Amino acid sequence: MTDRPVRTRYAPSPTGNPHVGNIRSALFSWAYARARGGKFILRIEDTDRNRYVEGAVEAIMESLRWLGIDWDEGPDIGGPHGPYFQSERLPRYREAAELLIERGRAYRCFCTPERLDALRASQAAAKQPPGYDGLCRRIDPAESAARAKDEPHVIRFAMEREGVTVLHDVIRGEVVFENALQDDFVMLKSDGFPTYHLAVVVDDTAMAISHCIRGDEWISSAPKHIQLYEALGWEQPAWAHLPLILGPDHKKLSKRSGDTALLDYRERGYLPEAMLNFLAFLGWSLDDHTTIISAEELTRHFDLARVVPNPAVFDIERLNYLNGHYIRAMDEERWVRLVAEWADRGLPASIPRPLDEAVVRAAAPLLRERVTLLEEIPGLIAFLFTYDAPEYETSLLAERVGDAATAVRVLDEALVRLDAIGEAEWTTAAVEAALRGLEEPLGMKLRKFIPVLYVAVMGRPTGIPLFDSAAILGRERTLARLRAARARLG
Repeated sequence: MTDRPVRTRYAPSPTGNPHVGNIRSALFSWAYARARGGKFILRIEDTDRNRYVEGAVEAIMESLRWLGIDWDEGPDIGGPHGPYFQSERLPRYREAAELLIERGRAYRCFCTPERLDALRASQAAAKQPPGYDGLCRRIDPAESAARAKDEPHVIRFAMEREGVTVLHDVIRGEVVFENALQDDFVMLKSDGFPTYHLAVVVDDTAMAISHCIRGDEWISSAPKHIQLYEALGWEQPAWAHLPLILGPDHKKLSKRSGDTALLDYRERGYLPEAMLNFLAFLGWSLDDHTTIISAEELTRHFDLARVVPNPAVFDIERLNYLNGHYIRAMDEERWVRLVAEWADRGLPASIPRPLDEAVVRAAAPLLRERVTLLEEIPGLIAFLFTYDAPEYETSLLAERVGDAATAVRVLDEALVRLDAIGEAEWTTAAVEAALRGLEEPLGMKLRKFIPVLYVAVMGRPTGIPLFDSAAILGRERTLARLRAARARLG
């Protein structure tokens, strides 16, 4: 570890919307900085111009803000170590590369793309590991400098070829790499832009990053970065490589198993506190029993010592459970606002706006125990905002009771009982008493025949509580839907 002031960073590439694995690294870096009274920096690594995606920077910031992750320095707010776009820091990388050339730890490479392609092909044919063969490393420095005036070239780092490079990782302990297996990598491209390897070392040093917290996919690059630090004479950060995230099948996480853009989860109706809670426990734990944690608790207790190297499993069922938990735990007014928002965005345009606030408020408590994702809200309450009967297949009316004749009996008996309730007496309790009273004449339990009434009223065999729904719809609309269903059956 290090005794330097804690400064962590999240340094994504703007090549698309950040996915959950990537954001997990940001969350842990932020939580560690906040728990240690340190600073969290947002830096955009936009040196790969071919893969740059318009709007990706905004998506990165929006993803962080949605989770409640704030930053102390970054491209939008500035700071003492700016600029925070790598594309605006090119002279710093050139300066570091030239210094390494002077020290004999880097060299210009003039190999053409055609030669490099042929080299890779021959290595593959010989079943050898791919890597640069060091041809230009043998060019005399004076000749190299002269050729560089006219010939296109890149700058490669000269890796140590003997001995080992040791990574001292906070999470994994000591990891040893054989230098003979490393190759001389490109650190400055012919267009003057750095590769990730040079840029991350230069920028982390310039920004005084104390802890480099990143995914385990970067472990293989660690010897490159460690040797760069040593060659430049700069202090390394404390290294912490987070565990791999696997899908439920214990294979590498994919889009099918959960590796989706974070904002896609927001669009489906996951709550930020549920997602933060879920991500926090992907490789970390507070103790042996805590499963629910808030952002405030996370930033008070987070410690890298509690991060494990073993792969974490992305369990979507767990995330769904947490989302349901936070839906049921939130205060009433926030829930009503969310119901109104999601109903408004999901209900058909044919339904008049603004939506009836009284109906929204009445329906909100009925949804709490039945909603896992907010995107489910419109489908559950659309029937409350229309006068006409909902659309459904007529066969649904008889599906749960066995045949159309039985469904007719249910509807006829329900119409008689409900029609006897006056407008002034039309309440949830009155509707419930009337429908429960059908069990004896029908000779069946409520749970057996009530799907017929659900379909008639809502267009589906299950949904929010029927008695409350009928009270919200009112006497006229409820009876009209039951009559329409009866007419369908002849």
